[in-house]
Amino acid sequence: VYGAIFRMEGQVSVFPGEGGPCYRCLFPEPPPPERVLTCEEAGVLGIVPGTIGTIQATEAIKLILGIGTPLAGRLLVYDALTMRFETIAISQDPDCPACTVPPEKIELTDYHGFCGVPTEGPGLPEEARISPLELKGLIDAGERIRLIDVRQPSEWEISHIEGTELVPHDRLAEWMKDSDRGERIVAICKSGERSALVVSLLREAGFERAMNLEGGIDRWRDEVDPSLPDY
Repeated sequence: VYGAIFRMEGQVSVFPGEGGPCYRCLFPEPPPPERVLTCEEAGVLGIVPGTIGTIQATEAIKLILGIGTPLAGRLLVYDALTMRFETIAISQDPDCPACTVPPEKIELTDYHGFCGVPTEGPGLPEEARISPLELKGLIDAGERIRLIDVRQPSEWEISHIEGTELVPHDRLAEWMKDSDRGERIVAICKSGERSALVVSLLREAGFERAMNLEGGIDRWRDEVDPSLPDY
């Protein structure tokens, strides 16, 4: 029984297993990592999880008791702003690698790599991380540092650190072509997660002095500049 929420909306479906459709049929490709927001960044109307959770519980009870018609093959979409429910038919993808082959022949997928997110582990090396207070000290000392903000333009407009240049993730490859790999670069995002991925990519591309601002602009606001707007 699948459920998802985002801001003022929610979705529910049932993936029955054999015969599909399955979650991978519905979402064959993941979104770009830079467009995946955390719950803190995206927000959610508090009552929406309760609404979606109640519908999920109803579907689970129906499956257990073998009564009614489950949401298999259908996606229920809920919009709290308009108080509308819509049902969208979904079908099995004939090429789905998850539900069109026998279970014993399913190949395991590295979903961290598939979704383009960093794997758990030690993360960036110590020399690739910098705290807000350390960065502030270098700036005050007149050190030559290039600050890049990897968030989206809409986030940049709300709040950004003075002196940074906007380089969204989808423009990174183009930006690297015209940039000096010997420069000291600090990547910034809201919480330090997206920028950590960017720093990893930069260092792999030869930008060995690239660093991640730990905690992002949120921590910078807490420790350096409380006048920056929160969002």
